[in-house]
Amino acid sequence: MSKKHKTHHKAASNSDVASEASVTTTAGLVPTQRATADPPLRLKRKEYEHLLKPLQAELVALQEWVKRSGAKVCLVFEGRDTAGKGGTIKRITERVSPRVFRVVALPAPTEREKSQMYIQRYLPHLPAAGEVIIFDRSWYNRAGVERVMGFCTPEETERFLRQVPEVERAIVDSGIILLKYWLEVSQDEQTRRLKARADDGRKIWKLSPMDLKSYSRWYDYSRARDAMFQATDTAWAPWWVARSDDKKAARLNIISHVLSQVPYEALPHATVTFPSREKPGGYREPGYSIRWIPTPY
Repeated sequence: MSKKHKTHHKAASNSDVASEASVTTTAGLVPTQRATADPPLRLKRKEYEHLLKPLQAELVALQEWVKRSGAKVCLVFEGRDTAGKGGTIKRITERVSPRVFRVVALPAPTEREKSQMYIQRYLPHLPAAGEVIIFDRSWYNRAGVERVMGFCTPEETERFLRQVPEVERAIVDSGIILLKYWLEVSQDEQTRRLKARADDGRKIWKLSPMDLKSYSRWYDYSRARDAMFQATDTAWAPWWVARSDDKKAARLNIISHVLSQVPYEALPHATVTFPSREKPGGYREPGYSIRWIPTPY
């Protein structure tokens, strides 16, 4: 972690401690819903953007360290529908290079992929040296949506839960820094977000028939999550849980945590000196008509 980030991380850590103090857990893993009649205060946009800027600068510092050191980083994002995975990933990647930070969101498997070992189609996307790979949903589909919606058999789910810890051990032993995040949203907030998608032409594409089917299966998903945590929360690849009813705070907390888990050091910036522009050398603007786009704004 760079020295510059330590101050920001300390503030974020204090916030995490306060949040954890209001949560009870089952087996130390699964947070229950917060028992309070008053809605929690939400982070204001101006404050959020003020806090986000230095964290994104640190992500750039992490990026340069990853490139220089040849480190391999893999981030896995899971959670209920509308939990905020996409928004968090967007804030992580919007100020860094897509050549270093790559997002993997695989479509439904092909017939050939269905005949493979389940996790096989994800393995080619794991990071090589100098890469940060972000899985927007991952091999854990088998433990969540596929299990709940009946896309696999109970035996296939159990086999997956037995096998995946050893696969992840091999991933970590290969030198990959593997961080797994579960975003937890409350029932009321999930309902509010789904309704907002239905009413917003910019978000309607996010509301799939599968989302509507999943909506009624809250406790089936809770049981699937609990079983997944119990089987795959390991010393070498633990699950990190983030409350995401306040999406802005969740993004800041997750980015801060990522920065705390990757042992990067900020590299010195090179001094930038702009050269003089060349002289026109007789150049003249072309005489033909250029098709400028309309300017209604």
